Amino acid sequence: MAPQLLNKVLVRLDPEHGRLAGRIVEVEAYMGPEDPASHAYRGRTPRNAVMFGPPGHLYVYFTYGMHFCCNAVCGGVGEGSAVLIRALAPLPPIEPLWLRRRAARRERDLCSGPAKLCQALGIDRDLDGEDLVRGSVRVLDDGVAPPARPLRSPRIGIRRATHQPWRFSIPRNPHVSRA
Repeated sequence: MAPQLLNKVLVRLDPEHGRLAGRIVEVEAYMGPEDPASHAYRGRTPRNAVMFGPPGHLYVYFTYGMHFCCNAVCGGVGEGSAVLIRALAPLPPIEPLWLRRRAARRERDLCSGPAKLCQALGIDRDLDGEDLVRGSVRVLDDGVAPPARPLRSPRIGIRRATHQPWRFSIPRNPHVSRA
């Protein structure tokens, strides 16, 4: 499922700023209880319960005591599989993204990492469990197909199962996060 999310549009319907959006340019797959890098590895907890629910929902977690990251739940009920959305190419209007990401110096830095994109779109734990079809955070298909040959590489930012080539990105896209 992970490479199929590339080039989809992640939209946040924000009460303050309206429609905030970006094209998904980088993702990482997490394969549930069999994957030592997955939050589902040790089973269901209150923190990761959304991962074990139905597919098509947003799993949001807090990491390093300061950042939120978001995932699309992709496995069946009880599986605990999700795809981390790692980077977006911002779509207009981008002014509200700049307001939330004042540290960004270039447009390509607005959403070039999982925590950056959550900050730019205002995604936090309050949105954990959102329906990605009907909720205030949605994944939309605007007709741009995923790349025929996405770049595939080992996952980054983890300590276990780092050898798995489950990071997918759009080749040569400037918005992809830096390894």
